[in-house]
Amino acid sequence: MVDCSQPAIIWPEKYTPGETDNYCSNEIIVKGLAITDVWPPLVDTSVWLQYYHTKAHIVVERGYTSKLFAGANFMFDTFGFYIKAKIEEYLPPLRKEDVARLAWSGVFGEGDEYCEVYHAWLLQNLPGNRVRILTQETQIGIPAQRLAQSIPNRVLNGHQAWLEGLVRAALAYKEGKILKD
Repeated sequence: MVDCSQPAIIWPEKYTPGETDNYCSNEIIVKGLAITDVWPPLVDTSVWLQYYHTKAHIVVERGYTSKLFAGANFMFDTFGFYIKAKIEEYLPPLRKEDVARLAWSGVFGEGDEYCEVYHAWLLQNLPGNRVRILTQETQIGIPAQRLAQSIPNRVLNGHQAWLEGLVRAALAYKEGKILKD
């Protein structure tokens, strides 16, 4: 029998799914990739626009770098919101680890339009030369309440497009077509 246990997102208490105004979860499992292929296009924001078209004006650490790192501050436009974010969890692929993690908290808006978000990524190597990519986000605020009621769900669909684009970017990275230092 195959062990089906899977690691999960580590949530700060404030952002626990079911306790927030909006929650979204997207996952994909792909054969032929490893977390070492997926990590580079995930943490290098200079290539996000190549595979995910709802992000714009991405600035990491006042423009000193395009790569996310532990504790980094960054800003970006997405879904019509200008988000100020900070990396809260950063666990890159390690030689003997089968899991990598990335998460950020972010805020946008003012007054009734103020919203807080927590967006987390979990990458996991699976048996059979497969990789699991999980992304989940919780949101707190009136804009989050509106997004939770939207049909079709803009966040769910947007994150699915991000996952699928990330897979294409990871395949290109593996083939040496992007991001090779």
